[in-house]
Amino acid sequence: MKRLNYILVYLILHFATISEMNAQSGWFWQNPLPQGNGLYNVQFISSTVGWTVGEVGTILKTIDGGTTWVTQLSGTTKILYGVSFTDANTGTAVGEDGIILRTIDGGITWASQSSGTAYDLYDVSFTDVNYGTAVGAVGTILRTNDGGINWTSQPSGTFDDFLGVSFTDTNIGTAVNFNGSILRTTDGGTNWTSQTSGTTNWLHDVSFTDANNGTVVGYFGTILRTTDGGTTWTPQTSGTTTFLYGVSFTDANNGTAVGYGSFSQIVLRTTNGGTTWADQTSGITELLNAVSFTDANNGTAVGVAGVIVRTTNGGTTWSAQYVQNGFLLGVSFSDVNNGTAVGQQGNILRTTDGGTTWTSQHIVETTTHLQSVSFTDANNGTAVGDLGTILRTTNGGATFVEEEVSNEIPMEFLLSQNYPNPFNPSTTIRYSVPQNTNVMIKVFDVLGNEVATLVNEEKATGSYEANFNAKGLSSGIYFYKLQAGSFIETKKMILLK
Repeated sequence: MKRLNYILVYLILHFATISEMNAQSGWFWQNPLPQGNGLYNVQFISSTVGWTVGEVGTILKTIDGGTTWVTQLSGTTKILYGVSFTDANTGTAVGEDGIILRTIDGGITWASQSSGTAYDLYDVSFTDVNYGTAVGAVGTILRTNDGGINWTSQPSGTFDDFLGVSFTDTNIGTAVNFNGSILRTTDGGTNWTSQTSGTTNWLHDVSFTDANNGTVVGYFGTILRTTDGGTTWTPQTSGTTTFLYGVSFTDANNGTAVGYGSFSQIVLRTTNGGTTWADQTSGITELLNAVSFTDANNGTAVGVAGVIVRTTNGGTTWSAQYVQNGFLLGVSFSDVNNGTAVGQQGNILRTTDGGTTWTSQHIVETTTHLQSVSFTDANNGTAVGDLGTILRTTNGGATFVEEEVSNEIPMEFLLSQNYPNPFNPSTTIRYSVPQNTNVMIKVFDVLGNEVATLVNEEKATGSYEANFNAKGLSSGIYFYKLQAGSFIETKKMILLK
C-alpha cells in the first residue's frame, strides 16, 4: 500500500517459485503487445495465476507465471488503482471516480458494482470471498460483506485522502492518511474509531507484524508505535526531521525506516521495537528509493544517481557498492549473494557476490523506466515499469530477448502522473491526444496561482512529454492541468527541496 495518491504507484510483484518456463531465456517482454498503458497494481494467487491493472481500464491476466499476458475486457476506460483476488475466480478492482469492478470467473467477465461514491478509490483489501474494504479520496471507506454486491459507506470522520488499508484478519484493520489520521476497526469495518496519533504530520507508511504491534512513519521524522493494536500510539524519538517514506519490520523488534530531505537521505534502524532508533545514514547524499532485506543483517538500498548501498550487519554500517549515472528505482535480492537493481532508461544491474561487483544487463533499445523488480530465486525474476512494461528472465538476466513494441495511436485523451514525484527541481509530464487539437498545460500552486505554462500550441495525434523545472519555487504541493478541447484533467505533484 502506502503511497500518496498523487505519487505514481510503484508496481511491486510477488512471484512464487516457478518450476517451468518456456524455452525462451533471458529477459523478455511479457506485456501483450501493443498495450503500453501504465500499470499500477498486481496480485498473484499462485506461482502461475495473476492479474495486473492500470490506466485506461487495463486488466491483464497470466496463467503461466507471466510468460504471456492476455488483456481482459474491463468495460471501462477509467484508471484502475487496486486489485484484490481471494481465489482463482473471485476478484475486485477499484479506481478512478469510485469505480468498482467484480469478477467471479477469473476475469473472463467483469461487472460494474455500485460504490455510491464518485471519489477515487486507491486501495482494496479482501480477507475472503465476501468481506472486503476499499479506501480512497476525501476520507472514503467502503465495506462489503457479500462480495461487493452491496457496498456500504463507513464514516471515517475525516475528509483527508486515505492512502491504504490493511486487515490482519476479517475483523481487525487499520487505515492511515497524510494528515496524521489513523483509524482502527475491530469489527470488520462496521465501526471505525479514530486513534489519537498525536500528530498532524503526513503519515506515509505503516507496518504491522501482528494484530497488536505496528509502526507508522511520516513527515519531519515522525515515528509512531503501538503495542496494543493502536489503542495508544506513542511517538518514538527518530533523531531526525527528515521526511520518512518507508518502514519495514522483519519481526516485532527489528525494523528499518528510510527517507530523505534536502539533498540527503537517512536510514534508521531499531532492534527493540522502536524504543530506540539508531541513525545508520550511509553517507551517500543521493535519495534512496527502495530497500530490500533478506534477513535481519543483510540489506541493500538503491536510489538516484545510481547509488547502491549495502549492509551485512543490520545497518550498523553501510558501504557504497556502485555509483553510475541515472536513477535506480527498485532492488530485489533472492539470497545474500544474488541481487538485481533496475531504474531509468531500462537500466538493469546484477550482482552474484552480494554487491561487491555489479554488472550492467542493459536491454538493447529499451529506454522505458523500470520501476520495480522481484526475484523468487537466483534465476527467475520479473521487472515492471512505465508504459505497461513487463520483462521476464529465467537465467538471472544473463541474456535478453525483446519484442518490437508497436506505436499505438492513442484512442483517448490521457494525462499521466508526473515522474519523478516527489521531484527536485525538474519532472516530466506525459500526455496523449487522440486527435489534432490545441493543448494547454499549466502549473498552479495550492492557492490556485498560475506559476508556469508548459504547453500552449496545436498538437497532432500522439503521445508527448512536457518537462517542468521548478527552480526558484518553494517546496510544496503543485497542480498541473491539461486542457485539450473540451477535455480537462488536473493532477497533483510534490516539489521537495
